Amino acid sequence: MITPLASPETDEDMAVVWKLLREGNVNIQATQGGQTALMLGVSHDREDMVQALLSCQADVNLQDHDGSSALMLACHHGNTDMVRLLLAHPACDSSLTDKAGCTALSIVLRSPTHMEIAGLLRAHAKQGRSLGP
Repeated sequence: MITPLASPETDEDMAVVWKLLREGNVNIQATQGGQTALMLGVSHDREDMVQALLSCQADVNLQDHDGSSALMLACHHGNTDMVRLLLAHPACDSSLTDKAGCTALSIVLRSPTHMEIAGLLRAHAKQGRSLGP
């Protein structure tokens, strides 16, 4: 199911994508690597596909075999708009850690050019704490 989602270019392609999303398992993970369609969309900077997947109940917090989440991938790529999109999802957990013990924030802090993303992650974490009991 993941391959047809990689590069829809026409309205007809998107119609096929919507059919797959509605009828298939949007959270299926690839055997090799464990990535999901959502992770693939993030890695290929396909904001349209990520929005479609999230609207079809894609699990924003699934992690691949290395423990990376879609948010971590967006941070690794330095894609501020994708980070905003994922953080806007109510279930997005920015505190997840990968198998190396890294969080989305620690990934971003490795690059001085990603400070805007670091601010978004800090604000999201602070907001999450204030919403708790």
